[in-house]
Amino acid sequence: MKRTQLFTTTAVLTLGLAAAAQAQTLVYCLEGSPEGFDPAPYTAGTTFDASSHAVYDQLIEFAPGSTDTVPGLAESWEVADDGLSITFHLREGVKFQTTSYFTPTRDMNADDVIFSFMRQLDKDHPWYAYAPGISWEYADSTGMTSGVSEIVRVDDHTVRFELTRPDVTLLSAIPMDFGSIMSKEYADQLEAAGTMERLNTHPVGTGPFTFLDYQQDAVIRYETFQDYWNGAQPIDNLVMAITIDPGVRQQKLIAGECDIIPYPNPSDIASLQENSDLTVMQQEGFNVGYLAYNTLQPPFDNAAVRRALNMAINQDAIVDAVFQGTGRAAVSPLPPTSWAFNADLPAHVYDPEAARAALEAEGVTGLSMKIWAMPVQRPYNPNARRMAEMIQADFAAVGVDAEIVSMEWGEYLAQSGEIDRDGAVLLGWTGDNADPDNFLGVLLGCDGVGSNNRAQWCDEDFDNLIQEARVTADESARLEMYLQAQEIFAEEAPWFTVANSVVTMPMRANVTGYVQDPLGMHRFLGVSKD
Repeated sequence: MKRTQLFTTTAVLTLGLAAAAQAQTLVYCLEGSPEGFDPAPYTAGTTFDASSHAVYDQLIEFAPGSTDTVPGLAESWEVADDGLSITFHLREGVKFQTTSYFTPTRDMNADDVIFSFMRQLDKDHPWYAYAPGISWEYADSTGMTSGVSEIVRVDDHTVRFELTRPDVTLLSAIPMDFGSIMSKEYADQLEAAGTMERLNTHPVGTGPFTFLDYQQDAVIRYETFQDYWNGAQPIDNLVMAITIDPGVRQQKLIAGECDIIPYPNPSDIASLQENSDLTVMQQEGFNVGYLAYNTLQPPFDNAAVRRALNMAINQDAIVDAVFQGTGRAAVSPLPPTSWAFNADLPAHVYDPEAARAALEAEGVTGLSMKIWAMPVQRPYNPNARRMAEMIQADFAAVGVDAEIVSMEWGEYLAQSGEIDRDGAVLLGWTGDNADPDNFLGVLLGCDGVGSNNRAQWCDEDFDNLIQEARVTADESARLEMYLQAQEIFAEEAPWFTVANSVVTMPMRANVTGYVQDPLGMHRFLGVSKD
């Protein structure tokens, strides 16, 4: 989806920033541009930082610094005894933000919740395809599209999700970014004006910050929402300065032009830690970086070929060179910090001679392919270009000619999900919640083919285990299913699992209240500056 430049110019922006300097302004140097400001069609953390984490709320939220869920726009909820419905009781008196382009006339109610979800689930909904090329990847890959039959308006502040089957993962999916609650009143206004696409460029939510403007690929500006139901934030203005180059982000941080930056170069972390003007937070990331083959395209539809290519990759050299002490070799699609991680999976074997022989045994000679390299830093991959170059060299050593391709981040995400994509794509995942389904089901289930499942891999035995685990309440039984599913994954090799990483967040020493999030979110609730 194409981003639209909003109503701002460089001159106006400069004056606005100068005025904002008189109030307390927090500058976060975002590592990439958002794909849009409606979070539901997207999967990128950069988009969520700019939209759902700043402007919107969800029915259920994650407690700061935790994967535990707490009430959000829903004060409470209950699951029916048969598991076939969930009833949410909405918070009263929740205000939507007033902007230069929308003035709400009522508080948030059940109509907004129904609109926010049904536009993603009902193909006949007028907002299902409100912009060209839009898709609802999370609604599909979490199983919500097939699992929710109806959302019933019980009264102004009560909604009931009717389910086609019990689903123990649903309450873990509700707090995710695609569950952000939009204003139906605002959507109705846009529809009447024939400007529905503005829902993705001019956001309105109930969250802590009100969107002001966006200068494409440069900066996003917000102000604190004074009527926020959970209390106005201590900072007056939030600025997201889009700064793709990690070295430039670091320079801006040291110079005081940025208050917080994500994802520094691993080689720079030690010097940042030694700087008395900075605070450097670190924690084990709930993530995995991977290379996904397109298993719908020959010869990558052959598991023996995929296993052979995996043997050609020198994983230890990549982890050492790219992560420089901030990553460890991955063996599973689940990170080691997951309760369902299979610690018995074998490590990758690096054996170029065996790889060449295995390719020849499958009749694969003179293979040409593409390796897709991300244009931005992510917590699971600090330097995708360098990684791609190393894999390219490893493949060349076994007679495979690999071309590296890259493109703008939004296009990269869109094109890499297409079922006819060539070759193998470097990507990764930071968990949206603590449930193993968020990795195994969302990234590798059959529902995700053509979207989050970048390997386009649909294995019947694997998928049956995932679907059964979704309706199984007993955690020990679920664990056995997930352990078995990981064994199937290891044998079928739709990915080369690269690494799990440590996540580093440097900030100015005068920043207070920032809480590092295990799910990789960047939120600024309660953050201020001394």
